[in-house]
Amino acid sequence: MIETVGLGKRFGDTAAVVDLDLRVEAGEVMGFLGPNGSGKTTTIRLLMGLLRPTAGRAAILGHDCHRDAVALKRDVGYLPDEPFLYPYLTGLETLELVGGLHGFSAVETRRRAGALAERLGLGAAARGYTVTYSLGMKKRLALALALIHEPRVLILDEPTNGLDPAGARQMRAAIGEYAAGGRTIFLSTHLLEAAERLCHRVAIIRAGALQAVGTPDELRIRFASAPGTTLEDLFLRVTEVEATGNSKGPGGS
Repeated sequence: MIETVGLGKRFGDTAAVVDLDLRVEAGEVMGFLGPNGSGKTTTIRLLMGLLRPTAGRAAILGHDCHRDAVALKRDVGYLPDEPFLYPYLTGLETLELVGGLHGFSAVETRRRAGALAERLGLGAAARGYTVTYSLGMKKRLALALALIHEPRVLILDEPTNGLDPAGARQMRAAIGEYAAGGRTIFLSTHLLEAAERLCHRVAIIRAGALQAVGTPDELRIRFASAPGTTLEDLFLRVTEVEATGNSKGPGGS
């Protein structure tokens, strides 16, 4: 469904992503975790065809993420960390614009826009200009934009970043609903408690390199942790061990 093989990206002398091998299966929710600056957003931009890889390849649903970027976007919904919205379009107008770009008729686009605005709690704000939206409302609209073409795969970059607790809870509930519907979801987040609840597996990246991947239970076994160890504790252990150089590397324990 989503696969990277030897994926790498350099910016001059800086290696942002290093030899990344990762596979996300159909219907799986994969949490993509890492400290700030670890390469999460760069990886997502590579997956969306927004950056050209320096090495290796990435594919989603069999589409090469760079060569087939247009075809890929027909089946993939993308929520960026900082979504761009036209400030003087309403939420509904924005949804209708994007629906039209996906090739839906005006009638079908209006139907989808209204249904998503209702489902994601935009309410009366859907008829207001997006320049007036709070960050939480902008994120909800951006998720609706990612969903308007009913994609098979969702790629979400820090969907709760900057939200207040109520907004973050609503966003997690929406993601959980779509995950339960069988969509494949690749979720970058720093909220480890939410990742543990939502994700089937997690991948932990540091300094651009994959350090560990598996279910929380598999990671507890790998790192000889007690059954009750939280994902946050595991994350800190993995990233701190790698940071201090006391590990045997990404394959070590």
